[in-house]
Amino acid sequence: MAAYILALLLLSTYTLLTRVHFACGDDDHGNIAPSYDSDAFTSSLKQQRHFVMFYAPWCGHCKNLAPTWDELAKMYNKVEGSPVIIAKVDCTVHTGLCADHDIVGFPTLKLFEVGGQSHKRYAGKRDLDSLKAFIQDHVHGVRLLDNIEADAKQPEVPEPKSSLVVLDDESFKGHVSKGSFFIKFYAPWCGHCQKLAPVWDDLADTFNHNNKVSIAKIDCTQSSVICKQYGIDGYPTLLWFKDGEKIEQYQGARTHEALKQYVSDRLQDGAREPHVEQEEPALEPGQAEHSVGAVKDLTDETFKSAISSGLHFVKFFAPWCGHCKRLAPTWDDLAKDFQSHPVSIDRVDCTLHKATCDDNQVRGYPTLKLFRNGEFLKDYRGSRTLEELHEFVKKNYDDSHDEL
Repeated sequence: MAAYILALLLLSTYTLLTRVHFACGDDDHGNIAPSYDSDAFTSSLKQQRHFVMFYAPWCGHCKNLAPTWDELAKMYNKVEGSPVIIAKVDCTVHTGLCADHDIVGFPTLKLFEVGGQSHKRYAGKRDLDSLKAFIQDHVHGVRLLDNIEADAKQPEVPEPKSSLVVLDDESFKGHVSKGSFFIKFYAPWCGHCQKLAPVWDDLADTFNHNNKVSIAKIDCTQSSVICKQYGIDGYPTLLWFKDGEKIEQYQGARTHEALKQYVSDRLQDGAREPHVEQEEPALEPGQAEHSVGAVKDLTDETFKSAISSGLHFVKFFAPWCGHCKRLAPTWDDLAKDFQSHPVSIDRVDCTLHKATCDDNQVRGYPTLKLFRNGEFLKDYRGSRTLEELHEFVKKNYDDSHDEL
């Protein structure tokens, strides 16, 4: 810290010694955005949120940014009731203030919350549109100066029930604790993330007035704690949350239509009546331990005991999965085909019985596995026609019968 302050002091001395060269410094860096010293910085942040440029007058990048920063200040600082003030701090003059905020390069742009205790560092492009987008993403209630006249001429539009929610380490837990969330974990530098960004915005617009789901995003370069907690190791990662719990990772196409269908399917699935296990009647002596001609539903509680004896062909599925829906009537027919054999055609709903699906390393839907006497035998990877499925079960049943 001492070395850093000494370096800034040397820069400040250099500025004073060359004051003729930098006499137009204030003009270079504009006068719309207020320039703060330490006292003004502290007192102003107590009152309002601020977007602050920490700069040095000799810095070429700072000079290039100055007119854009001035334009940004015109948009926000002159709007009555603006929720953010655009400001600046000259680090060659206010070295202690810049040292307190770990400024090690110029320009450094930080968005401070009221009170100054928390902030977000801006690391994007330095054009006006990108800076405005950053503010709009992180500051609710922004009204731009050039929109006021247009707003006055147009009828008031109802406030949407939900919008693209921007999460961070501090807000994540509280936001997702109740309800359904579809969340994009991303990094600003990621090309795939940049390509997905407008599609994700459109998805948020599509569900703007739906109070059953929130479309959200979290920047993993700024919120590493949450991203690490959920094992995010690639970008973008899209996760579905329900009442604070991670349900699953989206693996489909990243088109607006595919994402919209996924959200709609998940909401429809959540709106169904909850599955209630019915108490099964006691088995008569000698009665087969499976439902004749019907698919048997297995649960976390019943799975191990149910498959402990005999041959079991198990479908691991999710109700929202399109491939699972197409397979369902075929699976029912398969159960009917083996109604006179001691073979059980079973299924496990992985949205309800996650532990069993995890134990059996289910990575996609539907997953079809064959078990004999409680032991995993093999995965089925063939065609999902009734004929092929029937032949697979028959061959393994015959093999088992021969062994007996």
